[in-house]
Amino acid sequence: MAGRGTTATAALERAKIPFTLHEYAHDPRHESYGTEASEALGVSPDRVFKTLVAEVDGALVTGVVPVGAQLDLKALAAACGGKKAAMAQVTAAERATGYVAGGISPVGQRKRLPVVVDSSAMGFGTVFCSAGRRGLEIELGPADLVRAAGATVADIGRPPRLSRVDQEASEVGDHHGQGADARHAYDRTHRVEV
Repeated sequence: MAGRGTTATAALERAKIPFTLHEYAHDPRHESYGTEASEALGVSPDRVFKTLVAEVDGALVTGVVPVGAQLDLKALAAACGGKKAAMAQVTAAERATGYVAGGISPVGQRKRLPVVVDSSAMGFGTVFCSAGRRGLEIELGPADLVRAAGATVADIGRPPRLSRVDQEASEVGDHHGQGADARHAYDRTHRVEV
């Protein structure tokens, strides 16, 4: 592991938490860091978690949700005992965590921000999250992730929002008993995560 270690992996080693590192060639043209990791590693997007930094009542907080989901800001605020949440500026997130966008890990952050992990993580034997660098993922047990990040667990992920056209297509499909898949509609849209 020489030369591949990060602040996140060092924190896990200090805490004696078992993990596996997965490295892949990061493509800077890819639209989504999390989706890229899922595809490159051949792992379901439900098991790959992205780390997003938000502000809850003016204080920075970290939300960890599956790459195919969106962070529910209201749920994040409620999980932190706050009232209002908004996504943090990228520069503020990078400064507080010590990581670059697309490589922010919930573990080993420069400033220990409160971390909330989406409860869906608890349904897997292992999950993946950033190891603190683009193209490097940590695989570990969800309970170990919660312990390493000093996190709380709450329902903070939600299905992605659909455009009006995709929403109408979904409703038409459901009306005809065809069950149009919201994920398919999501895959046709273009979103960039931070």
